[in-house]
Amino acid sequence: MQTEENKEVQTLMVQQNYGLKLWNYINFIMIKTFANKFTNADEAFQYWYQCIEHYGTDFAGTKALFNIGFEMSNPVDNVIKQSFRNWKEDYAEAEWQWYLSGDPHVNTLGKIYGKVPKIWTKMANKLGLVNSNYGAQWERRDQLDKVVKMLRRNPDTRQAAISIYDGKEMDQYEYDTPCTYAVQFTVVNNHLNMCVTMRSNDLWYGFCNDQYCFSQLQKLVAEETDYDIGSYYHFAHNLHLYEKDLGKFVSQKSDPYLQRKNEIYG
Repeated sequence: MQTEENKEVQTLMVQQNYGLKLWNYINFIMIKTFANKFTNADEAFQYWYQCIEHYGTDFAGTKALFNIGFEMSNPVDNVIKQSFRNWKEDYAEAEWQWYLSGDPHVNTLGKIYGKVPKIWTKMANKLGLVNSNYGAQWERRDQLDKVVKMLRRNPDTRQAAISIYDGKEMDQYEYDTPCTYAVQFTVVNNHLNMCVTMRSNDLWYGFCNDQYCFSQLQKLVAEETDYDIGSYYHFAHNLHLYEKDLGKFVSQKSDPYLQRKNEIYG
């Protein structure tokens, strides 16, 4: 038979155990929250590469993390510097110029860059058109121009959004479906923030080139509206690395979350 003293001890132990679990959970959330703020794209790329290798779930030939969001506070610092990635800024700039042209034909990219990369030839339809040319999508119904005018007229607007998806993805896009759903701009304290939302994002190719083009778009809109450049927020439902791109970064074996926490808190 339990005494009142034993009951009190058991209650105290349960409360202490619950408190410890709660504290661990809060600490985990805080680590994730602070770890998801980066100065630039290079920091974000290196961190998420390690996280995917460390925590990723096997998913359709990739290792993937789900429902990932993070902030880059200086989006114009958009060069991927990691030597193991060997990223080409001149190609990313050519892709940006292709988007700016508003022409989804792969030959236009070929004229800008000097050749058409195999990935785009593979994705193009029989007419040589690419749905994932974001410039063609934001030119649809003059979305970009309308967003610029909206931001000039009303800095408090919550409607300055570009829809990349156009409703044809489910049954009319035979070869490629845009990875990005939408891009939204918000002015806070005279700084133009941008939020990019993606259904799927390959960290190795997609993120490196996409963040460059979208940060260039943010810079363009900021110049057109006379706001300072704010943060770039990037959300991906599925952030992944293909198996062939794994194991290329020799890093510490420690948990990247805790590693990031130590960098932040010292």
